[in-house]
Amino acid sequence: MIGFFNTYTPEPVAFTVFGTEIMWYGILIALAIMTAVIICVKRSAKHDIPRDTVLDGVIICVPLGLIGARLYYVAFNWAYYSEDFLRIINIRHGGLAVHGGLIAAFLGVYIFCRVRKISPLNGLDLAVPCIVMAQSIGRWGNYFNSEAHGGPTELPWGIPVGGQLVHPTFLYESIWCFILFFILIYIDNRRTFEGRTFLAYGALYSFVRFFVEELRTDSLMLGTLKQAQVLSATVFIVCIVAMFILSRRAKRTGRIFS
Repeated sequence: MIGFFNTYTPEPVAFTVFGTEIMWYGILIALAIMTAVIICVKRSAKHDIPRDTVLDGVIICVPLGLIGARLYYVAFNWAYYSEDFLRIINIRHGGLAVHGGLIAAFLGVYIFCRVRKISPLNGLDLAVPCIVMAQSIGRWGNYFNSEAHGGPTELPWGIPVGGQLVHPTFLYESIWCFILFFILIYIDNRRTFEGRTFLAYGALYSFVRFFVEELRTDSLMLGTLKQAQVLSATVFIVCIVAMFILSRRAKRTGRIFS
């Protein structure tokens, strides 16, 4: 299997229908979304949220996530996209930033929950295991587009890009997200306070993303810094502090009402 990755250069086009090229990127994003929705619906009862309500939220939050992911990417590459509006709406060849999608989707979940009289933290706890599984699947779209990779490597699992073997950073993140899914399910099944699963996701995903981003060669930049590293470090700290505060508050409340 490792030898296959060392020698195979993927094609971004999966197949053609009536002259229209169907991209692997789009197929994998669609598969990721469907998988996330199925998991979310199946786990909704554990959060006392009706399935129909979950599906209503999906209709709103999935488009928001995709729009947010695109706008975030475009904003950090504005010099290129400002020259042609059609480039902004053409996502067939990639150009979605995970952090932008997460920010927009989480904001959508928060607003939707407030409108439907659901605890936002409870809704976010339900959403994050589903989202991280979608990330694990969706990252493979980067493989077929030969993007989101690292610098040169001599490791046996390097993938060929531009005539040299490079770190498959998409794979590192995909594997971690897959493992994180099961960690979050474990945490969610044993929640001691609302928001614990969501904050654990923010801390654990950001911790690994910070180091994976260090290997990447196509990072979005914030001046001389990689924006994903800046955001990951910030989110990690905020989530750890928030988890500490909410945990102490939950214990204090428990003692009062015991």
